[in-house]
Amino acid sequence: MGSFIFSIISSILTLLVFAIIASAVLSWLVAFNVVNLRNQFAYSVVRTLDALTRPVLRPFQRMIPPLGGVDISPIIAIIVIQAAQRFLLPWLHGLVYPLIG
Repeated sequence: MGSFIFSIISSILTLLVFAIIASAVLSWLVAFNVVNLRNQFAYSVVRTLDALTRPVLRPFQRMIPPLGGVDISPIIAIIVIQAAQRFLLPWLHGLVYPLIG
């Protein structure tokens, strides 16, 4: 049971990393007028990705100012998520697994 829960958490973190990457790439495409937000589908995709990634990126954006107009907070967020997935999640699994089985 414990392995199943940690597998789900790991998968959610991986999906979050993909959502952050997609949001960053899509924001560049919007900025360079490759994607038009007047298109209803494109607008809904941008809004959905923004709603998913904003709670994760906002703390990093508060700490890290844009460097030359480039926001590097998605890169830092991905690094932190990957570190949590590789080091923190197995450590927590080792602590919790004997308790819940």
